[in-house]
Amino acid sequence: MVVALPILAVAAVATRLGGDRGPLLYRATRVGEGGRPIVVYKLRTMAVAATGPAITRSGDPRITPIGRFLRRSKIDELPQLINVVRGQMSLVGPRPEDPMYLDWDDPLHRFVFAARPGITGPSQIAFRHEERLLEVADPEHLYRTEILPAKLALDADYLSRRSIGSDIRILAATLRAIF
Repeated sequence: MVVALPILAVAAVATRLGGDRGPLLYRATRVGEGGRPIVVYKLRTMAVAATGPAITRSGDPRITPIGRFLRRSKIDELPQLINVVRGQMSLVGPRPEDPMYLDWDDPLHRFVFAARPGITGPSQIAFRHEERLLEVADPEHLYRTEILPAKLALDADYLSRRSIGSDIRILAATLRAIF
């Protein structure tokens, strides 16, 4: 949190200087540990009152210019440290998912979403450019049929072999991917 606060302050000032007067934080309901809903915090990267599909593709006109930078640098994810402090998330774990994409009849979904979600994890690293992958005619279909199953497989593999060493490797890989 000590390292994140100055970065968040600069992001807030940049957002305001960019002319954006809306709320700084975006709150999204996601599935947390044991399938319980949690509110996940992120820096808001879209225009106020933006509407449209739940899936965000690269070049989405709803994303503000400062928001593009925040997303690319992953700074928009830093407020999730609030969720970590609250015990709702960990630094490393499966990505918390939007409830609309879960299939509780699928054993893989049940296994992955029984665990505490993380800010980073193997699926977040592997799909760090997901918005680019979604540049297809039907991004929703691609997400449900290919991307989400691939993410769940990565997260399930991680959970079945989770260790302090693997968490440290994932944190290091996350830093390499960002910088």
